[in-house]
Amino acid sequence: MNFHSDHVVGAHPRIMEAVVAANRGAVPSYGNDPVSAALVEDLSVLFGREVHVFMTPTGTAANALSLAGLTPRWGSIYAHAEAHVELDECAAPEFYTGGAKLALVPGDHGRMDLDLLEARLQAAPRGFVHAAQPAVITLTQATEAGTVYSPDQVRRAGAIAAAQGMRLHMDGARFANACVHLGVAPAEITWDAGVDILSFGSAKNGTMGAEAVVVFDPELAEAMAYLRKRAGLLIPKMRFLAAQFRAYLAGDLWLALAGHANAMATRLAHGLQSLPGVSLAHPVEANELFVDLPEAAVASLEAAGAGFYRWADPEPGMVRVRLVTSWATDPAEVDRFLDHASIAAAAARHGEGRR
Repeated sequence: MNFHSDHVVGAHPRIMEAVVAANRGAVPSYGNDPVSAALVEDLSVLFGREVHVFMTPTGTAANALSLAGLTPRWGSIYAHAEAHVELDECAAPEFYTGGAKLALVPGDHGRMDLDLLEARLQAAPRGFVHAAQPAVITLTQATEAGTVYSPDQVRRAGAIAAAQGMRLHMDGARFANACVHLGVAPAEITWDAGVDILSFGSAKNGTMGAEAVVVFDPELAEAMAYLRKRAGLLIPKMRFLAAQFRAYLAGDLWLALAGHANAMATRLAHGLQSLPGVSLAHPVEANELFVDLPEAAVASLEAAGAGFYRWADPEPGMVRVRLVTSWATDPAEVDRFLDHASIAAAAARHGEGRR
């Protein structure tokens, strides 16, 4: 019953097979190999236009490089207040951009309040030498709250960026989960909606570690090549990253794996919502749940061996926990957790009644 993260499970067998196959023979290094070239073609077909692709080993690297390619050192990057680039990347975006400022915008359920974003940008001190200048908007898709931005919301963010002379980046660490939930083609929530660069993640959804910086604007591609090398992220044996990503895309494996993870999260949500004293903090639209439970129930689940993160204390006696499902989550694992949760919640409620 391990729901700590979608990183805790291994790689899908088809990914491992692709890595083994890529290990044969000698090919040019630093991404000049046939597998890397084929991946660019794969992604160009997937997005319905020519793209430039820069593979990295981690999501933090993908985000930091993307933002460095979009932001001057004196720029501001507008992000949700709980975005991964703000809370979980150890100032990597600031470091790789040379000191660009993160400007945080709140919003319900992990999504930036776009009205507030637009108002702040309209009031920004343009041309004022003492202030950082608005440069980039970054959206997390799916969000850190397990929700998604709709195509209309992405398009509006793109329109705001265009009107303000800014760029739009998308942190797609769980991009597959968002695409499955929305049932849309990848283009509809990326370049066709105004996204300039996508950090297309896969490590949370079945690969060993292969993240693609997908650049839709060819004018940005040359600089990205040098930024990646300067950052020490130009992997000599790039074929192993490209091979993983090719296998990830082949036969829509990426969507099948994300679909399973999403379905397991929905199964958890439906079961938990029916329990006394239990509530969901956010809509469940991808593969993350944030659940408010009595402290006694949380302790009981931990004692039963369930793995998850304690996230917050929404009110006295209650704990908000994060549960994350993955491509490898077994339905029986979900049901076992729900059985324990049912017993724990009932016991916690009974205990409160006696007091």
